[in-house]
Amino acid sequence: MKAVITVLGKDRTGIIASVSNLLYQHGVNILDITQTILSDMFTMIMLVEIGQDSEYNVVRDALLTLAGEMNLEIRVQRSDIFDAMHRI
Repeated sequence: MKAVITVLGKDRTGIIASVSNLLYQHGVNILDITQTILSDMFTMIMLVEIGQDSEYNVVRDALLTLAGEMNLEIRVQRSDIFDAMHRI
């Protein structure tokens, strides 16, 4: 299952490493990634492949825990829902 992950927060070293390491630990494949710095705000969008639908909640919860630890905003959304919301 594909999902879209967005990460926002004050820029500092280790954000990409922490998020991508957590995804690696859960066997999540990063299909596409873009990141930029706007002033001192870090922004990143990732398209990922999560193996099983049942793993989605585990990965989402782990990312939300990481968000709290790193004072970031991390959102995870199934790509089919993301696509449906952004259809004109």
